[in-house]
Formats: sequence, C-alpha cells, structure tokens
Amino acid sequence: MPNHRYAWRGNNRQGQTIEGEILATSKHEAIHQLHQQRIRVTAIHRQFDAPQWLKQRPKPLIHTRDVTRITRQLATLLHAGVPLLQAFDILYRGETAAPIQALIRDLRIQIEAGSALHQALRQHAVFDEVYCNLVAVGELAGMLDTLLKRLAHHRERTEALRATVRSALVYPVAVLGIACAVFILILLFVVPAFQNIFASFGAELPWLTRMVIGLSESVQQNGLIGLLIAVATAWMLKHQLHKKPLWQRRVDRLTLRLPVFGTLLRHTYTAQWARTLATLFSAGIPLTEALTSLQGVTANLLFQSATHAIQSQLIQGTSLSNALHSQHDVFPTMVMQMCAIGEESGALDHMLEKTAEHYEQEIDHTVTRLSTLLEPFIMVVLGLLIGGLVMALYLPIFQLGQVI
Repeated sequence: MPNHRYAWRGNNRQGQTIEGEILATSKHEAIHQLHQQRIRVTAIHRQFDAPQWLKQRPKPLIHTRDVTRITRQLATLLHAGVPLLQAFDILYRGETAAPIQALIRDLRIQIEAGSALHQALRQHAVFDEVYCNLVAVGELAGMLDTLLKRLAHHRERTEALRATVRSALVYPVAVLGIACAVFILILLFVVPAFQNIFASFGAELPWLTRMVIGLSESVQQNGLIGLLIAVATAWMLKHQLHKKPLWQRRVDRLTLRLPVFGTLLRHTYTAQWARTLATLFSAGIPLTEALTSLQGVTANLLFQSATHAIQSQLIQGTSLSNALHSQHDVFPTMVMQMCAIGEESGALDHMLEKTAEHYEQEIDHTVTRLSTLLEPFIMVVLGLLIGGLVMALYLPIFQLGQVI
C-alpha cells in the first residue's frame, strides 16, 4: 500500500505538546509508530496532496550561509559539552529570522521524538547529501562536534570560493548592464527631443545621426515586443535545459571551453570536488560512498557524469588516479597526479586538500588578472556606446554653421 502523509499533535514523555508529520500506510499505523516513539497522540489527520501549482510556490528562503553559521554554532556548543537538545534550545533563542527558527524547532522536535540528527536533517532540503552523511558518521563514531566543525570549515571555504567567482562575474555584467540601460533610456527620451530640433535644420543629417535616429524609432516602436520575445525565449531555453539533459550537457561543455571564464569555472568545480571528497574521505567514508554524495556538489553535468563513471570504475577495482585518467577531458592533469601520490603515500585526503587549495589560489590569481584586464575593456565599451551616441547627437549642431 502507498504511504500517506499524516499531520499529528501529541504529548511527549515530559508532557509537552509537540506536533509534526509522519509517513504511514494508514492512520492506525501512524499512531502505532508514534506510540513506539512514546508519543501520546491527541490529534491526527491525513495531509492530502496540494495542486501542482501550489506545490511550486517558493518556501521561505534559508540561505546557505545561515546553515553554515548554525553548523559552526552547534559544533561549538557540542564541543563545550552542551547536550544536543539544549544546544538546539540555545540556537532557537539566539535566532531572529522566522524560517531559521522554524527549522531549528522542527529538528528539535524530531530528535526529541527519537530520530537521529542525520535522519531529521534529511527531512529538509537545505541539508544536502554530503552534510547528512558527515553528520551520520559523526553520530556513529561519537565525534559529532568534530565532524560538525570540519563540515562548517568545509562550507565556509566553499562559500568563500563562490563569492570570489561571483565577484569576478557580477562586476562586468552589472557595469555593462547599467550602461545598456542608460543607452536605451537615451534612445527613448533624449534622441526624440534632438530629432525635433534636427527637423528644423532642413539639411541632410550625417549618417551616424541617421543611424541613431533609426535605432531610436525602432526601439520606440518594437522595443516592448522585442523585450517580451527575449524574455519568452530565455524562459523557453531554461525550461528546455532542465527538460533535456543533452542540451544542458552541451551548454556545460561550451561554458568550460570559453577562453577565460571557462578556465575559471573548471578550476572552481575542481576545487569544490576535491575539497568535498577530502572532507568525506577524511571522515572515514569509503571512496565509493563518498562519490555517491559527490555527484550533486557541482552544477555541471560533465562533472556529475564523470564522478559517476569514476565510482563505477572504483567498484570494479580501479584506483582513483586511473579512474580520473579516463576522465582527463573533465579533470585537470594535476588532480590525477596528486591523487596518485596520495594513494601511494596513504595520504589521499591530505593530497586532495592540497589540490583544492592550489586551485583556490589559481582562482584568486585569475580573478585578480581578470579584474585588471576587464577595467580597460569596460572603459572602451562604455566610451564607444556613450561617446558614439553623444557624437551622433551633437554632430549636426557642429555642422549648423555650414547649413546657415
């Protein structure tokens, strides 16, 4: 029989009122499961599925940096000897954001009801497979505070890496986007005013001015339609990319082949992959299981499929370095060399950590060089856009003496 979701309210062993949801084939089975957890049920009803459009409504956003901060705080509290439930109480009182408070409260309720921490975490999408697996290892080994501290460090380094790449990509896009917006506003409001002045000259306008006036008229007449078409095309492409993995794979392959940004993205994915694998392997998780959690670390389908292929080869008895060699079109050569050294020396996690640090340094250097090179490029583009537009508008005025 299929499982159904039941919402319940009841009292725990201390007499406190708690509530939550549970999956069961029937109401009697749900009550039986709750009784096994020593919960006296006072109310229970089946949760029926909502319409699809209602399911797709966005939930309150919990940012990844909030999860990292909670992880660091929880690790500190546990390291200080605070019991887990009391640590969640302290975290709850210290939070002001309602979504995070709700998350902490739900985790505490599930743990008090008898669930392990990693089981409670798996009920929330903000905790990925890597997070849940490391917490499970920490609970099993009795070193949850150490694993949480390592997990917080891993997430902090990953977020710093993403911030570095984001700053390199956002700055030129933002500047050029603002320049294009100003250019369109000038075409819509400033050029028509000059056009009325030019009409009184009674002389042929320069070709640059005619071109700008024609562009302004085109934007005024067809600008809204063009914008709608562009938005619809972008939405369709995004939908098709999610619907057809083959298209997404081609786009991912194309982005990795871009001159400068492709190298930056490849190094970013490699650093994330190596650091996550080092964190999992150093926690005692076998490579084959670690690679299962690793497949969703990067958003690039090429890295995901390469990770799956490496896992299959490891199951067949191939070493990690040899398996990486078969994916040389995805992973840089240095990753294979460092893994080979790590396997021979018995310090694979250390070598993977060094690999991640190397590529993070490469990313920092690339971002610095990119920022230095982009500044003159942006100045040239802005000069051509704004300077050409100003020249086109004032050139007939400069030639006004010849007309008279």
